[in-house]
Amino acid sequence: MEKPIINITYCPKCGWLLRSAYMAQEILTTFVDELKGVTLLPSETSGVFTITVNEKLIFDRKQMQRFPEIKELKQLIRDEVNPCMNLGHSDVKQG
Repeated sequence: MEKPIINITYCPKCGWLLRSAYMAQEILTTFVDELKGVTLLPSETSGVFTITVNEKLIFDRKQMQRFPEIKELKQLIRDEVNPCMNLGHSDVKQG
């Protein structure tokens, strides 16, 4: 099975390039062996900030009315690419 690709689509007019690049760095650092890569895609539509795993939408800023926290984003990606992966201190503790 081919490793997944994460796409971060962002609005460059809104100044979200640095936020997107930071998230890409965090994702690549955490999922070294699980991902083929992370792609930053500037949107021509204002206000767009979405994150997909192999084209499956996992986060949409407009739907959620906020940006994802890094911890939350890593959990969403982990659940798609390797549900058994332990994220260490940033993992949700199951009771």
